[in-house]
Amino acid sequence: MLSLVWLIPILPFLGFVLLAIVGPRLSRAWIAWIGVGSVGLSTLVAVLVAIGFAIAPPQLQTFRQTLWTWIRVGDFSPGIDFYLDSLALVMVLVVAGVSFVIHVYSIGYMRDEEGYSRFFAYMNLFVGSMLTLVLAGNLLLLYLGWEGVGLCSYLLIGFWYRDPANGRAARKAFIVTRLGDTAMIIGLFLLFTNLRTLDIQGVLQQATQHWTVSSGIAVVAAALLLGGALGKSAQLPLQVWLPDAMAGPTPVSALIHAATMVTAGVYLIARTHVLFTLAPAIQLVVAIIGAATLLLAGFSALVQWDIKRALAYSTISQIGYMFLALGVGAWGAAIFHLMTHAFFKALLFMAAGVVILGLHHEQDMSRMGGLRREFPLAFWTFLIGSASLAALPLVTAGFYSKDLILWAAWSSPQGSVWLWLAGAVGALLTALYAFRMVFLTFFGAEREVGHWEPGASMRIPLVVLAALSIVGGFVELPAPWGNLPLFTRFLGAVLPVPAEARGGPGAELALQIVTAAISIVGIYLAYLFYLRRPRAVEYPSPSGITGALNRFWMAGWGFDWLYDRALIGPYTWLAHADRNDVIDLLYQGLSRLLALGYQGLRQTQNGQVRSYALGIGIGAVIIVVVVALS
Repeated sequence: MLSLVWLIPILPFLGFVLLAIVGPRLSRAWIAWIGVGSVGLSTLVAVLVAIGFAIAPPQLQTFRQTLWTWIRVGDFSPGIDFYLDSLALVMVLVVAGVSFVIHVYSIGYMRDEEGYSRFFAYMNLFVGSMLTLVLAGNLLLLYLGWEGVGLCSYLLIGFWYRDPANGRAARKAFIVTRLGDTAMIIGLFLLFTNLRTLDIQGVLQQATQHWTVSSGIAVVAAALLLGGALGKSAQLPLQVWLPDAMAGPTPVSALIHAATMVTAGVYLIARTHVLFTLAPAIQLVVAIIGAATLLLAGFSALVQWDIKRALAYSTISQIGYMFLALGVGAWGAAIFHLMTHAFFKALLFMAAGVVILGLHHEQDMSRMGGLRREFPLAFWTFLIGSASLAALPLVTAGFYSKDLILWAAWSSPQGSVWLWLAGAVGALLTALYAFRMVFLTFFGAEREVGHWEPGASMRIPLVVLAALSIVGGFVELPAPWGNLPLFTRFLGAVLPVPAEARGGPGAELALQIVTAAISIVGIYLAYLFYLRRPRAVEYPSPSGITGALNRFWMAGWGFDWLYDRALIGPYTWLAHADRNDVIDLLYQGLSRLLALGYQGLRQTQNGQVRSYALGIGIGAVIIVVVVALS
């Protein structure tokens, strides 16, 4: 079974090639079969590989498959090779499985949209690139998948390209993530020049043998890789692209925000965790950035009225939790939350998509309300997703993954009370904004009338993800609730479990009770502010200091304003002022010279045969004279 690994990324790529070549000439049914079927087959192969990995584990719990040598320059010969271990297997199952469900959902959601084949072609390319990223055995192949994901994000965010705003959002995502990608590629050059390899396992082994803890080269390498992770995973200060990415269709939002692009940075840090343990200062920075991001994005999510933008800020906040876990050495907890987040965040976007379609693409929650009777399936699935996002105790997957992160933030040697406190406040904000969306959309007075029953292609994915958003957390039960750490034990061969520095079972139970209470209090406050006394929160924003703070949070803490004035404005001014420099004048003069030559030669093409004959005669005489004289 393990020999089939190469098919996992190849099948979505084949779907892309077929749709790119013959897609526009196919019926929508055939387009859906190819687009969805290729990812479905990839998911099936991933499941078969997982079964083979579990039944007959390979030696050392790793499997490497090299298809061919990609480049050979001296002793540098990276290959198209795939590396499978427990971490890669979890990522493959999450990416392929959730992407398949989103593809099925897209059949119904995009049914009446133009560019049907183009949409599925881009989606297939996106999934293939992400699977290449997580299966890559060397950093060069990983970077190829990394850039493929960035390209597809540009294509999918700007899918409705006739609206200039969508094009701007796509360019913004591409340019901002390019800043992080630049740092990452410099980091790869640094690793190769010092370690003479880009093989991931070779890099980690060589770094352990040749670099000391906190050495300058280790710190710089980890910092550059962190820069790449910040861009792709939309963490401070490169988080500004993600809310605008909502310009794409809702299935695109679900794909980018749940299982693919935004998780790439988390996976990169987890995969290269040895480099970060060699640079504890950078690992601490990872934790601080995660804590700050989850708080800032949580406050912004709390005041958004566009339901998709609220979910976008929620994604930034939840990725912040993953970075917090990575920063305190809870590598398995970060991947666990990555998995549960993929389930409930894809569910939330897709349930919101049902409402958006039913209300004729209305996304403003101030114009919603009372929709639970009109969209019962969307209501129940959105409620389950929100409960898991809010970490409703004991019955949701989000509770177990978030609780594991908070416990690690408190108890691990790299953790601290302050990091735990940031996570706890973020948990309160999460419960508050999650159920704010529920109450504003599905309860209260009905403002917008709409009724639409989605087809089976949209209903089935919602039910599947709703089930996973509940039961997905039971693969990792903490000590007070059964002590069954199946997930972190499975990842233990790749990702070490952090040692507990303080507390014990009693402290863990006490913190779980606190975490549970925070979730319930947040839900109650949302009920109080947005359902019981809705006038306490005005739309679009109250006046005075509260209104100013509301607008500040809604604008993402002013980062776009800051970047416009500190970076974009000066750059465009300089480009405008420098438009007629010496170099430009040189090329302008050359172009004018060529234009004059063209005008002269054009006179010879006058359509008169006698002129052509005269020219031929003169030319012949000149040639004869030249030959005779020579």
